[in-house]
This record gives sequence, C-alpha cells and structure tokens, in this order.
Amino acid sequence: MSFTTSFTESSTFTITHARHMAAKVATDLKRMQRFYGYPSDSNIASYETEATDLIKAGYLKTVTYGFQRDGKWIEPSLVYTARELASSSSNDDDPGRVRPGADVSGAKFNSYLTYTAAWYALSDAQRDAFKKSLPFYRKSADEPGIDGYLDGDKTYSSGGRALDRSSVRSFR
Repeated sequence: MSFTTSFTESSTFTITHARHMAAKVATDLKRMQRFYGYPSDSNIASYETEATDLIKAGYLKTVTYGFQRDGKWIEPSLVYTARELASSSSNDDDPGRVRPGADVSGAKFNSYLTYTAAWYALSDAQRDAFKKSLPFYRKSADEPGIDGYLDGDKTYSSGGRALDRSSVRSFR
C-alpha cells in the first residue's frame, strides 16, 4: 500500500498583518519625536491608521516621514517602500535606530505618499471615498527631492508583504 501526502499553503493578508507593520512605522516615528520633537502623538496615531488602511488595501507604494528644508528631505527622514514577497521571505526587523543629533533647524516636519497601480485602477469616486475614510485627505503634489542619499536599513514584514525602510543620510 502507498500513501501520497500533499500540502497546500495559502496566505491571506489581514488587517492584523497590516497593523503589525504600521505599528513598527509608528515606533520609528515615536523615536523621531523623542529626538526631534515631531511628529505629535496624535499625528503618529493618524499616520499609523493611514498606513494600516493603505497597506491592507494594497494601495501604499511609498511613504516618507521627516523633515524638509528648501523643499528637500533631510536627515533624519524615513522612506518606506511596500512590496509583495511572492514566494520569498524577508526579515522582520525591530523598529528603531533613528539617528539622534541631525540638524533640523529651519526644517519643517512633513510626509509624502505615493500609490500603487491598484490605487490608480480605482475610479475617481472610489479613490475619493477611500481618501475620505483616512485620517488625512492628501492632495496631489510634486514629490520632494532628497538632500543626501538613501540608506536601506530595515525591513518590516508580515503575511507575505514587506515595508523596506530607508533613512535619509547627509553627505556632510
């Protein structure tokens, strides 16, 4: 007698997975607040909610949080890039390691978000309705440049998706 065993693995990305990754972003922002005074606790909570909803829906491409001077991101800004893991695996790093001591004098805290192709596949009415459900209603704007370079330093993953974090570093 012979037996054959087969296994099927499927993964559904859930709100719990999205919350796991967004909580790590919120922890990074809390660290930024500790060192630089921004963002506020209420903004951190709103950014976490926004990220959770966009990650869960598959609409988040990139989001940047940090300081801008002369229209460019400066250190200690953080850029998160969402991606599907497909059949590969990825690290799920601990949040943190935001560098203290960067010069943010004359800079303003801001955030900037870009969307995936799935977002643009929605109708205008669907996009507007989704935006209205978020804590922030973002409007179109040109993407700011970077005064320095990006250093890929963390990956947060759960449920077959990941957020790759890059920190803006100064050439100085």
